[in-house]
Amino acid sequence: MCNDERWMKAALDEAYIAFSLGEVPIGAVIVQDDQIIGRGHNRRIVDADPLAHAEVIALRDAAAALGTWRLDDATMYVTLEPCPMCAGALVQSRMSCVVYGAHEPKSGAIRSLYQLCDDPRAAHQLAVRSGVCEEEARALMHTFFAQRRKD
Repeated sequence: MCNDERWMKAALDEAYIAFSLGEVPIGAVIVQDDQIIGRGHNRRIVDADPLAHAEVIALRDAAAALGTWRLDDATMYVTLEPCPMCAGALVQSRMSCVVYGAHEPKSGAIRSLYQLCDDPRAAHQLAVRSGVCEEEARALMHTFFAQRRKD
């Protein structure tokens, strides 16, 4: 298993926690120097917080761990393509790379609707890789929403 898959599996573990809480199952981890420095999973319902996306929680966790908002040499692994808010937060954090699992055609701001993370007009650009563990990430989302439609 390559490192991208290893770290995406850790992000998927976070997504399963969100699933168990009744949250949209998205998980994220931030890796620097071959170790996880930040973790997050969706908590919007649990925390009654519209900003409690997995990516934002992981960014806050990593920034607290490092004692700085600049995450220059870090990579985020997230199970679903980030939304505009989260993509903007990634750019603002000066993250070096984002790796995501499944594309999000309705709100994805990395490749699907917008390309915020590598837009040459922005003050900072991130490397982008996608499709890592895509099938598992997509299946988890489908299962979650199929259950919600039944209830």
